[in-house]
Amino acid sequence: MARKKQNQELSDKQRALITEFDKKSAISEQYRTLRTNIQFASVDHKVKTIMVTSSSPSEGKSTTIANLGVVLAQQHNKVLLVDTDLRKPTVHFTFQVPNQAGLTNVITQQEKFEDVVFETSIPRLEVLPSGPVPPNPSELLGSRAMREFITSVSKNYDYVVFDAPPVNAVTDPQILSRLVDGTIIVIRSGQTEEEHAQKAIDSLKKVEANILGAVLNDRHMEDSQYYYYYGEG
Repeated sequence: MARKKQNQELSDKQRALITEFDKKSAISEQYRTLRTNIQFASVDHKVKTIMVTSSSPSEGKSTTIANLGVVLAQQHNKVLLVDTDLRKPTVHFTFQVPNQAGLTNVITQQEKFEDVVFETSIPRLEVLPSGPVPPNPSELLGSRAMREFITSVSKNYDYVVFDAPPVNAVTDPQILSRLVDGTIIVIRSGQTEEEHAQKAIDSLKKVEANILGAVLNDRHMEDSQYYYYYGEG
C-alpha cells in the first residue's frame, strides 16, 4: 500500500497541475487529446510503459508528464509516475513528497518499492521519486534490475510513465527508451531549434525507440497556452 502524502497543502508546483485544478480549461482538453492519441497507438500492442523526454532542458517535460499522469488516472486507470531523471529530479517537488528514498534505492535493493512509493491527491495516481542522485545514472537505468523493475510494476498498473532527462544532454533516455513500450518527445514552441529536435529524434531512432509522437508545448491559441500532440506517422 502506498504511503499517504505528508503535506496536503497546495504549492506553486502543484498548481501547475492544471488538469486537476482546472479540468474545463483548453489546456486540460488538449491533455485529454494526448491521452486519446496514446490509447489509439495501442491498437496492435498495448502501450503501458511510456517514457517522456525532450530534446533540451526547460521545454516543459516535467509539467507535461505530471498532467499526463493526471488525465490517465482520471479515466479510472491505475497510474504510476516514475522519476527517472536521476540527474535533476523534479517529480517530488510537483507532488510534494519526500525524496530521501526512491527509485535508486529500489534498483539497488536498499528499499522495498511499497515503502517508497506515494499516493497523491489524485485518485489512482501514485508517484515514485528518484531517490538519491547516483554516481552512475546511465548504468543504473540500463541494468538488469531496472528491466526487472519495469516488468514488475507494469503488472500492477495500467500505465507506468517515466520522466526522463533531455535526449541531447545525456544518454539515459536512449537507454530507457529500449525498455519501454513507447516514447513521447516534448518540444517548446518558439524555443526548441529544429536541428536540436531532429537530433533528439535521430538519437532515439538509432536505438530503435518506439516514438509515439511529440507534444508541442507553449503554443498560444486564443490567448491561452495549449499542448498539441502529433504522431510520427
